[in-house]
Amino acid sequence: MILWLFVTAKGQTEISLNVPIEYTNIPSGLEITRHTARTANIVIRGHESILKNIKQRNVSVNVDLSKAKKGEGTFQIRKDDVKVPLAVSITKVEPLSVKIIFEETVSKTVGIKPFISGSPENGYYVKTIDVKPKDVVIEGAKSEVRRVGFVRTEQIDITGLTEGLKQEVGLDAGGGNIRLKIEKADVSIVIERRGK
Repeated sequence: MILWLFVTAKGQTEISLNVPIEYTNIPSGLEITRHTARTANIVIRGHESILKNIKQRNVSVNVDLSKAKKGEGTFQIRKDDVKVPLAVSITKVEPLSVKIIFEETVSKTVGIKPFISGSPENGYYVKTIDVKPKDVVIEGAKSEVRRVGFVRTEQIDITGLTEGLKQEVGLDAGGGNIRLKIEKADVSIVIERRGK
């Protein structure tokens, strides 16, 4: 969102932009678990004819985390971290720093559970449900990985079915800062008539 502040002498104008902060160069083995700011408010000055065409995507804020260590760290947001078009100057950056908490990256293997909804047609039942692979390696911040006991597939609706199905479905890490080593699994469902 752009907020026009004021027009100064000689056609110079200032605008204020809320720009997402991009965290770059995160050291291998570390994960961001919390930070105090998602966006930075950047006030830029330039000629009115230039600023009226500036969009949020023309301005970026990159905070270099290459010196980060496990635990809490404070990182400055300097004018050098803000990229703006030529012929535009930066007059204000807020916040001037951001606090970030880092945890070590860990991985573990968890089971994959198919997420089945609905029931087959009357007189039919689910004989077997098979998923391949049965496990997936997850990776992320230690505190988040520790909480994950299994990974679900995307929902498979079997309402009214009279025969089995085989389907490739995506896996759901349940949100958070969790990455999966694979993104899909094959689910086979055998449906049979009762009394068969």
